[in-house]
Amino acid sequence: MCRILFNANMLTKRNLITIGLILICFGASVSAQAIENASRSTIGYISSGGTVENASRSTLGYINSNGSVENSSRSTIGYILENGTVENASRSTIGYINSNGSVENASRSTIGYVNSDGSVENSSRSTIGYAKGVKPEHAAAFFFFFFKPDK
Repeated sequence: MCRILFNANMLTKRNLITIGLILICFGASVSAQAIENASRSTIGYISSGGTVENASRSTLGYINSNGSVENSSRSTIGYILENGTVENASRSTIGYINSNGSVENASRSTIGYVNSDGSVENSSRSTIGYAKGVKPEHAAAFFFFFFKPDK
């Protein structure tokens, strides 16, 4: 009798561990927000931790909390400074992400907008994509600077 209870307890523990692992995996995939093109097709994902993936879930790179941007090999390809300045790996300014949602190139010409509703527009105000629930600077990095989607 004791042996049956022990095996039942082990089975229960094993099930709990399995369920826990499934929930952890599911939670990790849920925390990534989909990036969509203008037709609402998913073209990528950005997790709350800054991992950038393509539509097939292959890692394209990382946007780190310290502002550095890395490719999938973890080589630094740029920086997003706290003031919104965007720099390449050599620390040359390549653009700006402004607090009002406008995105500018290094010459301060507007190249697009990341709106509060998650829509992303080009300089002509045509919608080029959606990044709802994604930090505006991450959406700008994806669409305009480091992870430009294929047209």
